[in-house]
Amino acid sequence: MEVSTPLQWHSQLGDPTGQRAGKPRTAGKTMVIDKGLGLHALEDLLQTAGPHMDMLKIGFGTSPLYETTLLRKKIEMAKASGLLIYPGGTFLEVAIVQQSVDHYMDMLAYLGFNGLEISDGTIEVPRSLRSELIRRGVDSGFTVITEYGKKGWGSTIELEELIETVLIDSELGAELVTIEGRESGRGVGIYDEKGDCRDEELDRVLSQVPSPDILLWEAPHKEQQVHLLKRLGPGIHLGNIAPAEVISLEALRRGLRSDTLSQSMCETAKPIAAMPRRLQEAAEPAWYYHI
Repeated sequence: MEVSTPLQWHSQLGDPTGQRAGKPRTAGKTMVIDKGLGLHALEDLLQTAGPHMDMLKIGFGTSPLYETTLLRKKIEMAKASGLLIYPGGTFLEVAIVQQSVDHYMDMLAYLGFNGLEISDGTIEVPRSLRSELIRRGVDSGFTVITEYGKKGWGSTIELEELIETVLIDSELGAELVTIEGRESGRGVGIYDEKGDCRDEELDRVLSQVPSPDILLWEAPHKEQQVHLLKRLGPGIHLGNIAPAEVISLEALRRGLRSDTLSQSMCETAKPIAAMPRRLQEAAEPAWYYHI
């Protein structure tokens, strides 16, 4: 008795771009912000979207607001799904202000976090201290993610400062440098007060940063994600993605939504002559040339 093989989606349908790789990825990483998921919600998220997530950030300073055993369970679940999980950089800024960095690092190790975010979005962190924290994180076995940019309304990118930050942070061992966009995605960094991308800021950064692949762009809104994907391609790193938007973002990356369909089809479409006859008859010229 023959056992039939379950039918699978053809790769050209599952990823029309042909550019998405499985985990662990070096391109096109997605960082999800967790603002209070319970165990069941996290389990559902990992079951449905785990393959499309690379990092999970326990937002802001929310880590101590969980019961410790529950937080440890969340961390275990995330790591079992191959995720880098870390507290938001704001929490480390709190530890700096409270002169509790040693305890903070001990707790991260005790809880099982495998990532560390270092930022100065709210307070001023001297370059010497930032460097010390990166070294300490790397030496302690954490994957270090740093962040550039202030959270204050109207803050912009100082190009020379950003270039220096990227060069020094990466040399010290930081895996990625996040470009601040806040949860709101408005009025900071490359975004104006309406949340629209300041393309001149984006172009200045890309023209000067020696290794753009080290940058992770916070882009909480769909319009921002679409804009950045169209400008920079599906291989860019995007962060501050809401849990409910992970699958939607992955569809954008692969050209499986209207917003990015035309781009992927123009890059990968086959000539009509190569299609089965029934599809040739149904195909419109617009499908082959443009969308």
